[in-house]
Amino acid sequence: MIKKIEILQKLDNGESASTDAEDVLNEGNTISHSAALQSVETLLDYMGQRGFDYGDITAVRKICVDMRQEMDKEQKQRRITDFFKQ
Repeated sequence: MIKKIEILQKLDNGESASTDAEDVLNEGNTISHSAALQSVETLLDYMGQRGFDYGDITAVRKICVDMRQEMDKEQKQRRITDFFKQ
């Protein structure tokens, strides 16, 4: 609901809100970070068992780190939003 209000405010101010609106529309269609992270960790296990190149495994691990950082950032944002809703 807050996101929709922000989009309307942007439009009222003459700003573009197409990216924000697209994010809201796609929220129900996107895979969660935790589900994606589980898939990547499964891929890492597979790569380790199959003897993939260390550089490839390192690149996939970097993706895991990036995903965890994004999850942490979103969790902090949710806490802030929940705080102001009270």
